[in-house]
Amino acid sequence: MKTVLIGVGQAGGKVTSALVEFDREMGFDAVRGALAVNSAQADLQPLEIDTVLVGQDRVKGHGVGGDNELGAEVMQSDAGEVMSALDGRITAEAEAIVVVAGLGGGTGSGGAPVLAKELGRVYDIPVYAIGILPGRDEGAMYQVNAGRSLKTLAREADSTILIDNDAWHSSGESLEQGFDSINQSIARRVGLLFASGEAVEGVGESVVDTSEVINTLRSGGIAALGYASAEADDDPDTNVNVVTSVTRNALLTGTSLPSATKADSALLVIAGKPDRISRKGVERARKWVEEETGSMQVRGGDFPLDSERLAALIVLGGVERSDRLEEFMRRAKEAREEANRRDEESEEADKLFQNDDLDGLM
Repeated sequence: MKTVLIGVGQAGGKVTSALVEFDREMGFDAVRGALAVNSAQADLQPLEIDTVLVGQDRVKGHGVGGDNELGAEVMQSDAGEVMSALDGRITAEAEAIVVVAGLGGGTGSGGAPVLAKELGRVYDIPVYAIGILPGRDEGAMYQVNAGRSLKTLAREADSTILIDNDAWHSSGESLEQGFDSINQSIARRVGLLFASGEAVEGVGESVVDTSEVINTLRSGGIAALGYASAEADDDPDTNVNVVTSVTRNALLTGTSLPSATKADSALLVIAGKPDRISRKGVERARKWVEEETGSMQVRGGDFPLDSERLAALIVLGGVERSDRLEEFMRRAKEAREEANRRDEESEEADKLFQNDDLDGLM
């Protein structure tokens, strides 16, 4: 699927940059253009892709400080500048536009829905979003921002692929190392999704094309990705169990949104050397995905890849019923209520110090 990427905010810019690098290293040529947009100049400087600084008249290149309402305002004000920077990047060959953003920060959570809406208004191709949820240990402000942003982003984008920061974070890593590894994990998984249908070495028996990806995401709302891989044998008959086991692991333990198994639609992609892919294994795996997701719209296909391993990539469309998503929204609501309570207490304290009697004592 030929895509144009737009990273919004710090996390969005870093993930977009990692996706561009992965696509280039693998030679997929699925990413046909990329742009990073931010209100903080310092976050744009290390990126090796083209950038646009927004909100200069409001925040002077220093960022919005986690204020997603301000993030939405500066994106709304400078949307014309961003759209101008996209001129010539979104050509007739582009099959989708993907807005990438961390939903916990200010610019990403506030600006991504605004930009998705503007892109949908101008371009007649799907506008997808990749939204990165803050982890459980990130602050309350990030939870509140993500809760607000997610509802709006899911409405404005044709489909929003959610990635939970806790899903692919290894224990024992520092926060910075954790984010770096998450970015690389996202790049590998989403990069393979974008490469589906593109010209690759080898000819599979039933190669996935772009229309199958688009049709899987057509139901809109929230989507998720699952991925797992394992060593493969030279004999495809021996790989029946390999194909089925990597498919189970991809859905049950390797999804971007843990516990997201019920879905409106699904796409199963088996990647590896075509002569190692077991047809019997693929059919068994596809039927299992059908049963596990409860969906009758389960598409499947191959992705020829020169690798000693076999991998399963699963796209799930319509996972709003996920327990993990419901848990996150409860946490975001609690964080918002706690923030409101603190604001009320602060206002009461201010009133005490504004009391005329106390002023006399002072």
